Amino acid sequence: MILRKIQLKNIRSYKNSEVIFPEGSVLLSGDIGSGKTSILLALEFALFGLQPGQKGASLLRNGEKEGGVILEFEVGSRKLIVERNLKRGKTISQNYVSITIDNEKRELSVSESKTLILNILNYPSEFAKKTNLLYRFTVYTPQEGMKQIILEDSETRLNILRHVFGIDKYKRIKENCQILSAKLREETRNKQGQIQDLPELKKTLDEKKDSIQQLNKNLVENQEKLRQIIENRKIKEKDITEVEEKIKQKTNYEQEIEKSKIMITAKSEQIIKIEKEIIEINKQFDEIKDKFDENKLQQLTKIIEENKIKKQEINKELIDLITKVKSFEIRKKQIDDIKKKISNIQLCPTCLQNVSEQHKQNIIQQTKTEETKLNSQLEEFNLKKQEKNRELIILEESNSEIEKQQKELDILKIKIENLKIQHDKIPEIEKQRNMLNKDIEILNKGIENLKTSILELSKFDTIYKIKKQELEEIMGQEKDAEIKTAEIKKEIELTKKEISLLEENIKNKEEIKKQLEYITRLENWLSTKFTSLIEFTERNIMLKLREEFSKLFNEWFSILVSDNFTVKLDETFSPVIDQQDYELDYSFLSGGERTAIALAYRLALNQTINSLLSKIKTKDLIILDEPTDGFSEQQLDKMRNLLQQLNVQQLILVSHEQKIEGFVENIIKFKKEKGVTGVGG
Repeated sequence: MILRKIQLKNIRSYKNSEVIFPEGSVLLSGDIGSGKTSILLALEFALFGLQPGQKGASLLRNGEKEGGVILEFEVGSRKLIVERNLKRGKTISQNYVSITIDNEKRELSVSESKTLILNILNYPSEFAKKTNLLYRFTVYTPQEGMKQIILEDSETRLNILRHVFGIDKYKRIKENCQILSAKLREETRNKQGQIQDLPELKKTLDEKKDSIQQLNKNLVENQEKLRQIIENRKIKEKDITEVEEKIKQKTNYEQEIEKSKIMITAKSEQIIKIEKEIIEINKQFDEIKDKFDENKLQQLTKIIEENKIKKQEINKELIDLITKVKSFEIRKKQIDDIKKKISNIQLCPTCLQNVSEQHKQNIIQQTKTEETKLNSQLEEFNLKKQEKNRELIILEESNSEIEKQQKELDILKIKIENLKIQHDKIPEIEKQRNMLNKDIEILNKGIENLKTSILELSKFDTIYKIKKQELEEIMGQEKDAEIKTAEIKKEIELTKKEISLLEENIKNKEEIKKQLEYITRLENWLSTKFTSLIEFTERNIMLKLREEFSKLFNEWFSILVSDNFTVKLDETFSPVIDQQDYELDYSFLSGGERTAIALAYRLALNQTINSLLSKIKTKDLIILDEPTDGFSEQQLDKMRNLLQQLNVQQLILVSHEQKIEGFVENIIKFKKEKGVTGVGG
C-alpha cells in the first residue's frame, strides 16, 4: 500500500488543503500543534471511518456544518480513491462514503466500505469487528499508543497481542471447549434421564406381544361363532321371506277387496246419476216443448227483414239530404267570398275599367237575395234530415225488441232439439244402467271369494311374529358377536400401535444410548486431550512469536541505546531491561529511554506481524508519530541508522525535531496561523 494524496476540507485545523505523498521517507515537519497528527487521523478516518467511541467532533472543524477527506492510494497495481464526508446535525455523523477502484466508483454504507477496504488490504476477515488493531500495530500507532501497551497489565497486554497476532482464536477455542464440555455434560445428564426407563419399556413390549397372541386366538374363536350365527340368521331370513310372501298375498287380497268396494261405490253412484239424468231429461222436454211457437218465429223473422229494407231506404234519403245541405253550405261560402271581393274590387278583371259603387251594390244585392233563398232551403233540408233521424231511431228500437224475441225463440228451439236428442238416447242409458248393476253383482261375488282366501292366509300373521322374534334374537346375538369381534380387532389394532410406538420409542432410546456413549467419549476427549492440545499449540506459537519478537526488539533497541543495555521479553511479552546484569524497572528509565523501548517494541511488533501475516498489503508503509519524543542528541543521531535499516517503500514520520530533516528524502512543512493550518513544500 502506497499513499499518493489526501485532500482535507474542514477537518480539525484544515479548511481546504491537499497533501501529496512521495515514495521513500517523508517528514511531516512543523511546530507542536501545527496539525501534523491531524493528517494521520484523517488518513485513518479515510480508510476506516469513525471508530467506536470516536466522536465526529474530534475531526470536524468547529463551526462548520460539513467536512470530509478524499484519499488517493495504490495497492499493488490497483488505484483507489476513498471519499468520506461528515455532517453536523444533532450529532456529527458520516453521511457519505464512496470508493473508486480503477475509475469505477461505488457508493457504500460505512460497514460495507470498511469491509471492502479490509478485503483490499488482505487483512484477515476476523479484523472486521476489531478497532483497526492490525492497522494500528503495523502502519500507524499514535504517539502514546506503544507506551500504553507496555504499561498495561500482563493479561490485558497478552489479550491485545493475541488479537494483533490473530491467535486469540486459541483462547476462544478453549473457552468454547469449556462451554461445549458443559453443554455435553448437561446433554449427558438429559440423555441418561431419557433412557432410564429403557428396561421397563422392553419388559412392557414383551407383555404386549404376549397379549396380542391371546387376542388373535380370541378373535379366531369369536369369528367362528359369528359365522355360525350368520348362517342361522340367513335360514331365519329365508323362512321369514316365505311367510312375508304369504302375508303380502293376503295384503294384496285385502287391497283387491278395497278396490272392488270402491268400484261398487263408483258404479252405484253412476246408476243413481243415470236415473237422475233420465228424470231430468223427461222433465225438461215436457216443460219446453209446449212453449215453442214456430209460426211466431217466422213472423218475427219477416218483420225484421222488412225493417231492414225500411232502414236502408231512410239511410239513402239521409245521404241525399246531407249531400244537398253540404252543397248549399259550399254555395253560401262562395256568396260570402263574392261579397268580400266586390267590396274591395276597383278595376274589372275582364275589361280593366273602374267599377262603380252602384254596380257593386247591385251585385251585392243579388248575392243577398240568393243567400236568403239558400238559407230558406237549407233550413227546410235540415228539418227533413232531423225527421228522418227520428224515424231511423224509432225503427231501430222496434227492430231491437223484435230481434230479442227472435233470439229467445231460437235458443228455445236449440234447447228443444238438444233435449230431443237426449230423450232419444234414454233407452241406451237404461241399458248402461243394467250393465252397471250386473258389474256390481260380479264384484260382490269376487269380494266373497277374496274374504275366503284371506281367512285361510290369516294364520301366517302369527307365524310371522314368531319367526320375526326368533330373527331379532339371532340378530342381537350377531350384533353382540360383531361388537365383540370389532372390540377384539380394535384392541389388537391399539396393541399393535402401542407395540409400534414402544418399538419406535425403544429404537429412539437405543439411538440416544449410542449418542450418550458418543457424547461421553467426546466430552472426555475435549476435556482431557483436545484442550491440552490447544494449550500446547498456543504455548508453542506464543513461544516462537516471543523468541522472534524478543530478538527483533533487542536489535532495534540496540540501534537506539548504548551497548551497556540489553532488552528481551518475558512470557507476558513485557520488556525486561538489563544493564550490566542488573534488571531495571521500566518506570525508572529516562523519557528518551522509554521512548526508545516503545519505538523498538513498535518496530519489532511490525516485523513480527508482517512475517506472521505475510499476505497483508500494508507492508510497504510505516507511519511514525513523534518517534523521538524525549530523545537526547545522541539518540537523535542514531535515528539515521534506524531509518536506514527500515526497508519500506514509503515511510512517513511526524516530528518537530529539525535534525530529523537531514535523515529523510522528502519534507512537507505545516504552519498554523489564526487557527488554520497551511501546507508548504
